[in-house]
Amino acid sequence: MKVTFLGTGTSQGVPMLLSDEPVNFSTDFKDKRMRSSVLIEWEGFSCLVDCGADFRMQMLNNKVTTIDAILFTHEHSDHIAGLDDIRPYCYKKGPMPVFAMQRVMESLYKRYEYIFTTENRYPGAAAVIPTVIDESIFVLGNKDIIPIKVNHGNLPILGYRVENFAYLTDVKTLDASEVLKLKNLEVLVINALRIEEHPTHLNLDEALALVNVLRPKKVYFTHISHRLGFHKEVSEQLPENVFLAYDGLEIKL
Repeated sequence: MKVTFLGTGTSQGVPMLLSDEPVNFSTDFKDKRMRSSVLIEWEGFSCLVDCGADFRMQMLNNKVTTIDAILFTHEHSDHIAGLDDIRPYCYKKGPMPVFAMQRVMESLYKRYEYIFTTENRYPGAAAVIPTVIDESIFVLGNKDIIPIKVNHGNLPILGYRVENFAYLTDVKTLDASEVLKLKNLEVLVINALRIEEHPTHLNLDEALALVNVLRPKKVYFTHISHRLGFHKEVSEQLPENVFLAYDGLEIKL
């Protein structure tokens, strides 16, 4: 299995517009962060998790030629705003299978009615095959996909586990029942927004505390804002099995 970090930034990306925080002026490419998304590939199957506003450039930068399915974590703009740009992939392979909770699918339909409609379609529009999911295991590319319910503040959203890899973003808390689904991980990806506390996201200390509970072999932090600090400086302070992800990073399991 290969995981490519297409974006590792928070909702406004890094650098953030109109901000004078020092990280925004960094010359280190690891401090340039598009909106968070990953591509998971196994046995000829390619699965995208979230499709944000930077989707087009992420596909170009990483030379992604095939997407077989899209999993959505939730309906916030930084996770869905690039859906229109899947058109070339639809032209190549046909309608795109997309998976999301009922609430999220309804939000997608409202925003992209012209994509989801089956009547009087614009001929150049992207096309999707929507599948509503809940917390039940489903199968993609001959592998079990295990949804993980987490709380984004008061909003329930989904992360996903594939074999010994799990991707969780926009987490603030999770229930004990979901913790059990995250045992014996080889790699955990989870958000660490900034140093200061935040009402709907884990900060660095909270993310590290959760890592101590889950105890995966390796951890990569994502959904990072300009207020976490410089990639190099923060990385030097982390435990030896914990890393900051960065755009373009590839890991193999």
